[in-house]
Amino acid sequence: MAFADYQNEIYFAALGGNLPEFPMDYATLEAKAAAALPAGLHSYIAGGAGDELTQRRNAEAFEDWGLIPRMLVGATERDLTVTAFGLTFPAPLFLAPVGVIGLVTGDGHGDLALAQAAAKTGVPAVFSTLMQDPLEEVIPHAGDTPSFFQLYTPKNRDLAASLVRRAEQVGYRGIVVTLDTWIPGWRPRDLSTGNFPQLRGHVLANYTSDPVFREMAGTDDPKMIVLHWVGTFGNSLTWDDLTWLRGLTELPIILKGISHPEDARRALDHGVDGIYCSNHGGRQANGGLSALETLPDVVAAVDDRAPVLFDSGVRSGSDAVKALGLGATMVGLGRPYVYGLALGGVPGLVHQLRMTLAEADLLMAVNGYRDLAAVRANIRPTTKGRAAH
Repeated sequence: MAFADYQNEIYFAALGGNLPEFPMDYATLEAKAAAALPAGLHSYIAGGAGDELTQRRNAEAFEDWGLIPRMLVGATERDLTVTAFGLTFPAPLFLAPVGVIGLVTGDGHGDLALAQAAAKTGVPAVFSTLMQDPLEEVIPHAGDTPSFFQLYTPKNRDLAASLVRRAEQVGYRGIVVTLDTWIPGWRPRDLSTGNFPQLRGHVLANYTSDPVFREMAGTDDPKMIVLHWVGTFGNSLTWDDLTWLRGLTELPIILKGISHPEDARRALDHGVDGIYCSNHGGRQANGGLSALETLPDVVAAVDDRAPVLFDSGVRSGSDAVKALGLGATMVGLGRPYVYGLALGGVPGLVHQLRMTLAEADLLMAVNGYRDLAAVRANIRPTTKGRAAH
């Protein structure tokens, strides 16, 4: 079935009096999810660093690029499949790691729901170190859809090795190492309410279930566990650490947070398997370029040596197509899927993913793009936007 067929399902269901249960656009989805989520959790998800300039620019940057339609090419069938890390995916979309996803569903098992939605759609998920359910209990729910594990590298190397080993043993297909979050950025929304979920003992299941961490903590006292977590979370990695990381696993290692072309080249020279261009959705550092602005130079530096993953600011299928047009191998959704899950659980997230894929597929159909190569050949900077200068 083509992804575009989802719109036909919606129209025909409406003929029978069944109107869509969930929103069809990001703005409405965001508003309804804001009303459904507890205020503190919504603030944590929606907020960014500083005055959120970078967060806004991440989303606005897509307006600076446009696609030129090509006619009379017969694009009745489109090929959105992509191969990366030895795996073939039905579409170049993935679910970016979100550390509080476990709290988003009312039952506190958002990680399981995320895996279930991945199983139903074939869209792979990158699961955060910060889970509400242990990583071993989450991955079976993803079925045949590949899962990836995101690592916040702790100061304790034995703990890092244990987390990676656990992920490898139960079938995660790659390790995504986040580089830009060894310390929290300045987040006024959260600071104004003193809101930091981990300090309240949330999303720490991968630590409390880990034998190395449990030996470190030496206690089941929740307050002491949090203090031990604070003491080990966040290792500011250097290039010298990559040899050690590479030696931990046979799985692909993908570095998340790469925005400079020289960092991309050097990372590949150190033996990593993938580059993940991202500025953490504007949550960590304010005042920077949008991630989309840095993507083309990163892609050029990688020069087809490895897959380039991308996230930050993607709100729609058309955004995803533009990021692919600028060279991303796969594009990650963040806040949109969180809101879909918050509003409607697994069905809400499945809808959000099918909607995003349908929009992307239909855009390619209408523009006459049979594959991603055609997108890349026909994307241009707008005449008024920052990309033109």
